[in-house]
Amino acid sequence: MKMYPEEQLHRPGEWKRVILIFTGLVILMVLFFALDLFIGSVRISLVEICRTLFSGSADPEYNTIILKFRLPRALTAILAGFSLSLSGLQMQTVFRNPLAGPFVLGISSGASLGVAILVLGVSSSLAVTGMYGLGNWAIAIAAWAGSGIILFLVLIVSLRVRDIMTILILGILFGSATAAVVSILQYFSSETHLKAFVVWTMGSLGSVSISQLSVLGISTLVGIAISLVSVKILNIMLLGENYSRSLGLNIRLSRFVIFLSTSILAGSVTAFCGPIAFIGIAVPHIARMIFRTADHRILLPGTLFTGAILLLISDMVSQLPGYETTLPINSVTALLGIPIVIAIIVRSRKVSVFV
Repeated sequence: MKMYPEEQLHRPGEWKRVILIFTGLVILMVLFFALDLFIGSVRISLVEICRTLFSGSADPEYNTIILKFRLPRALTAILAGFSLSLSGLQMQTVFRNPLAGPFVLGISSGASLGVAILVLGVSSSLAVTGMYGLGNWAIAIAAWAGSGIILFLVLIVSLRVRDIMTILILGILFGSATAAVVSILQYFSSETHLKAFVVWTMGSLGSVSISQLSVLGISTLVGIAISLVSVKILNIMLLGENYSRSLGLNIRLSRFVIFLSTSILAGSVTAFCGPIAFIGIAVPHIARMIFRTADHRILLPGTLFTGAILLLISDMVSQLPGYETTLPINSVTALLGIPIVIAIIVRSRKVSVFV
């Protein structure tokens, strides 16, 4: 007989353990957030950083470095960690596949296509490096439109195809198709546009401006809100589609809600930070190992905090060379994420999304 994930929390002392873990994660996130503000090519003391954040520094250079560069970068790392990790958790639950992530349905690829059309297919006056004001919304709208088109195609397929694994395969094919279109656009684009787009594809947390950060923050909050409403749906989906239908769950509507949340979360991060890999795949597994539960009431916030911590660490690693330029964040997340994914696969004889 199948059991609901919530029943795991009925064990004595389980909630106390969960609260202690959450407390530890919050402390770690705050600690790494402070360290991320501290690390950089210019050495600034922690006392000066605190003074700048709360009352403003007497040195205008410190104000500029901390408030316009380091603080937006650290906040972007938290928001991107939230979005990508939650997207991965939702996709792994819906597809019951441990290697599913934001890229599995081609949503991130669709967002990349939208940005590619904007950068490579329009005039130089709208290039990424020269877009201000309307440009922030132009990038976001292009990414949302691209991910929305792929989402619409997947939804059309889901109306005719019941097998979730078939939809998964088709999503991968959609992603490959969009990547092919992006390659064609790159081939025919000018050298200036091509360079701007290639730099964008490497991923960056430091290039997000304050105005872009506000758009990213609103999008992240909307995506998280939809996910919180869908917690019960995600728990039921763990039991399988047939059992979920027997409980009266509307599978198509549930997929739409979850796909919509994933599209908003992954598309927004891709728009402003570029495609960032492996966070969406690795973090949900880490959260499951930490909390030892399949209940999304615990996994969802746990995944959010774990994703933020991992991306803050990745951002600090990208700053370690100490030069004026930093390493591409996508390279750092790949180097950190790939060993985690390999360890998860090797450790489990039978890979599963269940604890």
